[in-house]
Amino acid sequence: MATTAKIHAPLGAATILHVVDAFYGTYDKAIAWNESRKTRKALSDLSDTQLDDIGLCRADIRNV
Repeated sequence: MATTAKIHAPLGAATILHVVDAFYGTYDKAIAWNESRKTRKALSDLSDTQLDDIGLCRADIRNV
């Protein structure tokens, strides 16, 4: 009869994995927020004519 070894992760390894995943998720959200903030700032610096050239108006900036 063949036997199989039951290998378990050390106690707490899954918790550490969840903490690391949460950290990376938060980091990714912070990066996305900052990119969006920089884009909104750059668009805010454009004139109304320049915004019209790219098909946007001032009200559209907050949705970017």
